[in-house]
Amino acid sequence: MTTSLAALAMQGSGRRVAVVGDVMLDHFLYGHVDRISPEAPVPVVRFDRDEYRLGGAANVARNVAALGGRVSLVGLIGQDDAGALFARELTAAGIDGHGLVRDPRRATTRKLRIVTSRNQQVARIDYEHDADADGAALEALCREVTSAAKGAEALVLSDYRKGVVSPAVIAAAADAARRERIPLLVDPKVPQAERYRGATLLTPNHREAELMTQMAIRTPGEVRRAAELIHERSGANVLITWGELGMWLLDASRTPAVEEHLAAAAREVADVTGAGDTVIAVLALGIASGARLIDAARLANLAAGLVVGRFGPATVSAAELTSAAEAAAR
Repeated sequence: MTTSLAALAMQGSGRRVAVVGDVMLDHFLYGHVDRISPEAPVPVVRFDRDEYRLGGAANVARNVAALGGRVSLVGLIGQDDAGALFARELTAAGIDGHGLVRDPRRATTRKLRIVTSRNQQVARIDYEHDADADGAALEALCREVTSAAKGAEALVLSDYRKGVVSPAVIAAAADAARRERIPLLVDPKVPQAERYRGATLLTPNHREAELMTQMAIRTPGEVRRAAELIHERSGANVLITWGELGMWLLDASRTPAVEEHLAAAAREVADVTGAGDTVIAVLALGIASGARLIDAARLANLAAGLVVGRFGPATVSAAELTSAAEAAAR
């Protein structure tokens, strides 16, 4: 099993994944703090540098590309400076952005984090317009979803509740996945699990799973019941990411159903930002490669253990993931 995981880490190369969802620009403003403001009890940050990274659904796409996959991205940005910066970062990452829809009525989602030299966040400022896309922008998104699914081997919906993953877009994605006979993986945000009906797999974190089920999740028995409830309401297989407690998988597509608790692989946690993006990217490539869901989940668990040791939205390479799988086999 472990040898096959190492091999699986390399099999995503060249696989085509379409990613649809809420894209954003992560803007990090780094500086030094050596005094408190005399005007108010807040630190004075002396500017050092700016850094930009792809966030949200774009970070999922970046993870697919970093693992050697071929990715197309569908999302919504504004016709503003942040949108231009986002497009530049997308090109630098080698990601196909022809599916991006530009809406002059909206601001490109940007998260500005003020960070000290020790990677400590002082503040975060969000620039966003999170109402559901409508009108011409919604029509364009649905068209791009249909187009992106053609030739893809997996379709991912990355929902950050910024207006892209609306009922109409979910329906378009489910229809496209069914027509192209490809899996539809969803990283959900809304508490109504039935909203994502038509998905092959849902990957809520444990807080999202608690909202979906209206139950506390503290024990293996509770996480198992939560996964079963989400499956009953959505019809999808379920992978609940559980932080330092690992993951819980319910693969109801097999007979009998596969249920497994995957222990966390992280040795040191620096930042969990974007870990879910890495998980769903690895899952999509694994399933596209023909792997069993349980094996794709085990590989995603290893990948999550790597990225949480890094600051900000991060990626993992196929070589790193292969090494992690080989180390786990020893």
